[in-house]
Amino acid sequence: MADIIDTAISAGSFQTLVTAIRAAGLVEILKTPGAFTVFAPNDNAFGKLPAGTIDALLKDIPKLTKVLRYHIVAGKLMAADIVKLDVVTTVEGSKLKIDPSEGYVKVNNAKVVQPDVVADNGVIHALDTVMLPE
Repeated sequence: MADIIDTAISAGSFQTLVTAIRAAGLVEILKTPGAFTVFAPNDNAFGKLPAGTIDALLKDIPKLTKVLRYHIVAGKLMAADIVKLDVVTTVEGSKLKIDPSEGYVKVNNAKVVQPDVVADNGVIHALDTVMLPE
């Protein structure tokens, strides 16, 4: 198996996320033993952002880092664990609301479209929306 970064690269649907992680200098952290749970917006999720948003974030590294850390939770939470929770706390410090009531898991306003992409140092849950912290 591979770490979260290599797993995201291999999946092929997280190219924008990996680019953002590299720009923010978070690669080394996500290659450590962890474990981490990454609620990972896929490339389609990034495509839904208003024009210019990604470029603006890539130029504002502190804001980009905050947004990325908002999608990461310490510890390995598989889908079976997440559905038992109401909230999780991100490494950024905010709480994300978990709602499995519609037959799929929602994290804040984002739908988990591919759960349990397992890596050596954690797990990725693909999202259909980029979540932005307050």
